[in-house]
Amino acid sequence: MTIEELRRMPKVELHCHLDGSLSKEFIERRLSRKVIQQELGVSDDCGSLAEYLEKFELPLECLKDAEGLEEAGYDVLKTMHQEHVIYAEIRFAPLLSVSESMDAEQVISALLRGLKKGKEEFGVEYNVIVCAMRHHGMEENYDMIQTACKFLGKGVCGADLAGAEAQYPMSEFMELFHRVKKLGMPFTIHAGECGSVKNIVDSVQAGAARIGHGIAMRGDASVQDLVKKSHVAVEMCPISNLQTKAVKSMNEYPLREFLEKGLSVTINTDNRTVSNTSLTKELDFIQRNYGINDEQIRQMMQNAAKAAFTDEKTKMRLLEKLQENIF
Repeated sequence: MTIEELRRMPKVELHCHLDGSLSKEFIERRLSRKVIQQELGVSDDCGSLAEYLEKFELPLECLKDAEGLEEAGYDVLKTMHQEHVIYAEIRFAPLLSVSESMDAEQVISALLRGLKKGKEEFGVEYNVIVCAMRHHGMEENYDMIQTACKFLGKGVCGADLAGAEAQYPMSEFMELFHRVKKLGMPFTIHAGECGSVKNIVDSVQAGAARIGHGIAMRGDASVQDLVKKSHVAVEMCPISNLQTKAVKSMNEYPLREFLEKGLSVTINTDNRTVSNTSLTKELDFIQRNYGINDEQIRQMMQNAAKAAFTDEKTKMRLLEKLQENIF
């Protein structure tokens, strides 16, 4: 497909962080000053995930009150609408916005108000994934997820575990997600972004329905078999994965390997602003560099619709929209 066809094609995104995807205009308005691109995003010579994560300080300053959260929800759907995303699951960490004047419930409510307004104006369907952060304590994370359960089916669709994976392995969070599973909250886990295949195995065993990134199972047929047999979808974010050095080079990126294995691969942006990307750009990138054909692109969009944390009626509607627009 041409890049214009890719832009016009209906798209589904499952792995997009709110704070890393806020527009430059939004951030400048909230901070009341001009910002330069280097403050917001990384270049292709980004050295590590740690360097990548430094870019979140500025946008997080914009999410410290209800007004900022509302505007952020509206802002991200506006961006997605411009490239015909029809459904998105937007993830954020409520505890990073909690303050003396705003608890977790108020934080989530504020974001949902902004997303509702964005959907009404732009027509993009959405759900929210709440992120437990690896550097927070178990009880703190669990209390937040319990609070988020009040919104399950009302704008919130699932939970996630995010943060410094190498420093805080999944083995430390098995009990947390055992408890989350009992709540009936679906969840995805950031796993295998930093070279630990065990984090992927632990995530599957904990009951994750999806894996964020999953790069560490490259070349590991047994773990790929486990993921496939467990019907766990893989949220790949090509440009971000290369920037954070999840792989050393473009040649090592396992997209084709995972597709040929028959894994349920989805393509996502991760952080639109930090990575200076869009879903259109990601699809064009894999098409040009990995020989991904039109049918595979359509298949990955269908994979995303099927793996979404939403009801069957919505999934069928998304699949119909994807099917209608075959170039």
